[in-house]
Amino acid sequence: MFKKMGIFLQMIKFEHTVFALPFAFMGALLGSVVMYGSLPSWSKIGWIVIAMFGARSAAMGLNRLIDRISDARNPRTAGRAIPAGLLKAGEVVLFIAISFFLLFWAAFKLNPLSTKLLPIAVFLLVFYSFTKRFTWACHIILGLTIALAPLGGWVAVTGTVDWTAMVFYFTIVFWTAGFDIIYSCQDVEFDTKEGLYSIPVRFGVANALLIARVFHILTGIGFVSLLFITDLSWWYVAGMLIAYIILFYEHHIVSPSDLSRLQTAFFTMNGVLSIVVFSFTLIDLVVQFYK
Repeated sequence: MFKKMGIFLQMIKFEHTVFALPFAFMGALLGSVVMYGSLPSWSKIGWIVIAMFGARSAAMGLNRLIDRISDARNPRTAGRAIPAGLLKAGEVVLFIAISFFLLFWAAFKLNPLSTKLLPIAVFLLVFYSFTKRFTWACHIILGLTIALAPLGGWVAVTGTVDWTAMVFYFTIVFWTAGFDIIYSCQDVEFDTKEGLYSIPVRFGVANALLIARVFHILTGIGFVSLLFITDLSWWYVAGMLIAYIILFYEHHIVSPSDLSRLQTAFFTMNGVLSIVVFSFTLIDLVVQFYK
């Protein structure tokens, strides 16, 4: 049983939760402090964790199920659980159903707006996996999907959506789309052969990396905007500066002629960035709250 659980966790790339979960917590923190002047309750945080696990597990399970045929043909992905025969399609369908149940359960426990927004979340979670079959904007769709984490965290504790939440949402949209463009550069040849769509396929690797830089400049602008429209202060500024250094280094270590450090740019740098920004935001708000 434990071996099977490990295979499921490997299938959904559980370690990649580090991208979105810290920003979901950050959304909850900002929403609670901005709206109520207090930190979110532990019960809210617990339901947010359950919702995040359900949403991400359902999305990744769907992606692996829908892509199982093309994954089997791609040398980079042929070892994934379904094409490698480690999991059956029926087992993955059951896993997806349980994951959606967890998402629905958590949303109902949080507040009415979380429940009302479920159809949008489910649509994006399902829709993204099909987008690379017909549009190079698939990276942006992924951004719109992943950025539901901070927006969901905000809605979970406030039951509302305002323009501060939307600034944070689109900041994470551009951050996610940017690093996904970088990640997809490694599959240009395969995607072209299979007739799949991406920004690197459509515009070339050099232009794709340039677009990713532009998206991350917009990310930087978004983080600065949060400083001016919330009560965040110097601790947040310190975290934001570290995030800028990380983004700069991420783009420094990849080039059209050298993608050898792409995994570092994709996973390590962005995982560190999300933890850093959340941690410094948490310190900032806790220090202010207990002054």
